[in-house]
Amino acid sequence: MKQLAAMKAQLELLLSHVGEGIHMVDGKGISIYYNNAASNIEGLSPEEVVGRHILEVFPSLSEQDSTLLTVLRTGAPIYERQQTFTNYKGKKITTINTTIPVEVGGRIIGAMEISRDVTTVKDMTERISDLQAILYGHVPKAGGKKTGAARFTFSDIIGESRCIRDLKNLARRAASSSSPVLVWGETGTGKELIVQAIHNESPRKISPFIAQNCAALPAALLEGILFGTIRGGFTGAEDRPGLFELADGGTIFLDEINSMPVELQAKLLRVLQEGAVRRIGDTRMRSVDARVITACSENPMDALEKRQLREDLFYRINVVSLEIPPLRERREDIPPLVEHFINRYSEKAYRRVKVSEEVMDIFMKYPWPGNVRELEHAIEGAVIMMEGDVIKPVHLPIQIRAYFSHSQGNAWNHDNLNLNDALDKLEMDLIRKALKKSKGNVSMAARILGIPRQTLQYKLRNKGIDSVYAGD
Repeated sequence: MKQLAAMKAQLELLLSHVGEGIHMVDGKGISIYYNNAASNIEGLSPEEVVGRHILEVFPSLSEQDSTLLTVLRTGAPIYERQQTFTNYKGKKITTINTTIPVEVGGRIIGAMEISRDVTTVKDMTERISDLQAILYGHVPKAGGKKTGAARFTFSDIIGESRCIRDLKNLARRAASSSSPVLVWGETGTGKELIVQAIHNESPRKISPFIAQNCAALPAALLEGILFGTIRGGFTGAEDRPGLFELADGGTIFLDEINSMPVELQAKLLRVLQEGAVRRIGDTRMRSVDARVITACSENPMDALEKRQLREDLFYRINVVSLEIPPLRERREDIPPLVEHFINRYSEKAYRRVKVSEEVMDIFMKYPWPGNVRELEHAIEGAVIMMEGDVIKPVHLPIQIRAYFSHSQGNAWNHDNLNLNDALDKLEMDLIRKALKKSKGNVSMAARILGIPRQTLQYKLRNKGIDSVYAGD
């Protein structure tokens, strides 16, 4: 009774801090506690589990496979282990388990397991892996049909700013090699667009392009997805190639690399150094030739300082480093981006949409914390919600309207923005003078004004000025 009371006290303490499934067995493997969360995960009621041996309830397990029985036998805790099993009703479950021994007076009297349900995530990732294996199972020879999943090229990177032109030039040079590339920049700047463009410009362009977000999966699942599994590697494991094998001959893109668990980063480093992978539970090394491109949403030096990124891995993946500047630092790219997105969503809406001068002024002054993605979504949402063919301030997302409402007071109120007419008139005068000086040559006028040609063309259309106008 004292042992049972001690175990219950520990259980109550644990339950006050966690919301995962809790399963506890005594020293003989008989279940003595099974909470509601575990019941929901495994499809059994506490009454069906408590008082029965764990192998009776989960017949697909064995003395060697069961994490609870393993901890009872060895006395060593198990952390974050994936386990796939079937209950006696035939339901298949996959969990990530942390299992610890319960000791009283130096003697093991039971074991306690904390479990998280990843059944749906595992099924989804395995289906995706299977589809990728089918898709990339036969890579065509040079000149054949492209099988990669990368659809963006350098022509899809919109911008005339100096920093974007320099970035594209650097990325093109990087595309010609097979060296690792690290791309970094704020969320929404277009990291994957750059990565796909590099792949499509490279000699590997007809081979697979496979992307994986390292922050999207638990470590135990991510390891199997990246490196593959063999039957018997862990409970419920099947023979399945990992993404590195599927990307053989092509490119593998690991996004949010600083979110990859540090212990998994060490295994990734070995793959990069050896050019081979070992599936979970296997002894065989399999050669792979996959170019690795990684990305993170913060300065990698900050990730190093916070120990989110291993120093040795950083030096291995940072052979070529590409920083994508935020949109607020290249505002001259806003007009061509607006034009690009307007064309895209006008076509989808089967109508020609324009942006009012007030909205364009807002776009040029807004700080764009969500970068290009936020700009695209602002235009997409406006096209959906608007009536007529002109996007006005009232059609913009609430965060943009709220920003100007807070910073400018009542002056920024829907359509009545009280813009500085003098500045607008000055801009018109300067444009006309530049056109007059260039005798209507838009490219020359843009150089005189010190702005990209696309920006000037946008302003001419928006202000209704003839491109060959040279009058006062």
